[in-house]
Amino acid sequence: MRPALVGLIALTLGSTAAAPAAESDLHARVEHHYVDSDGVKIHYVTLGEGPPVLMIHGFPDFWYTWRHQMEGLAEHFQVIAMDQRAYNRSGQPEGVESYAMRSLIGDVVAVVRDLGHQKATIVGHDWGGAVAWQVALNVPAITERLIILNLPHPNGLTRELATNEEQQSNSGYARAFQSGSASDPDIFFGGPMTPQTLSGWVSDPAAREFYVEAFERSYFDGMLNYYKRNYPRPGSTSTSPPQPLPKVEMPVLMFHGLDDTALHSDGLNNTWDWLDQDLTLVTVPGVGHFVQQDAAELVTSTMKWWLLARNPPSGD
Repeated sequence: MRPALVGLIALTLGSTAAAPAAESDLHARVEHHYVDSDGVKIHYVTLGEGPPVLMIHGFPDFWYTWRHQMEGLAEHFQVIAMDQRAYNRSGQPEGVESYAMRSLIGDVVAVVRDLGHQKATIVGHDWGGAVAWQVALNVPAITERLIILNLPHPNGLTRELATNEEQQSNSGYARAFQSGSASDPDIFFGGPMTPQTLSGWVSDPAAREFYVEAFERSYFDGMLNYYKRNYPRPGSTSTSPPQPLPKVEMPVLMFHGLDDTALHSDGLNNTWDWLDQDLTLVTVPGVGHFVQQDAAELVTSTMKWWLLARNPPSGD
């Protein structure tokens, strides 16, 4: 029997001042781990104790994107932030097929299992959001709850790519990534892929230094392989998925910075039709794609409230 839809909460907020940068010693306080995922080394860090919350970054990023949320949640939760394959300290397999969605899902499962958990709240932004949706759809047994930042449900993205001219235009960068190489001098929005250009979106200078270091260790062609292997190609989309997706079985919290120039907010429409439980939707005016950093205080406090409502501390 389908659980009742508890409701949709749409929050539109006018002021979203970003939280100050996390303390630089976060690198020293987290615990570093490595796990083998079908022959690929996956690096992840942990902070705090309690119910597990696993965070997955997108492009171009690494585990440190979650620094504000890690600081805010570690009092009550074990916060886990992984480097996806090709990024920072994780493995860098060659070949487009090494970045198939089934492998990206397997990396998440490997991290959850390595920590001895049966389930975790799965959090994802951008490509991490795409992976998080697919983990929830394909491995619901390990997905306690789902938190998505600036990445529509697969049905919504498929629809917008097929019917929304603005989204099609916005996805021009992805088309370039699908056909190009990291060595192309204009591959990254008209410029080269370097640690410095990939870090250019990071507004905090101190954090940007960590990004440059992480990208110096990263595999740029591997980053592009996410798009080559998994991003829908022109002519392959339709107004409905080729095979209907199952409904997402767990509660979902979504954030969307409305100034995102890559992913149109129209992709959020009808999300509630593709879920079997409650959806909490937070839309953030004046904030772009990297909502977890540019509206860090809002994202962290909302995540904490939403998670604690479902995991009240013992004795409360």
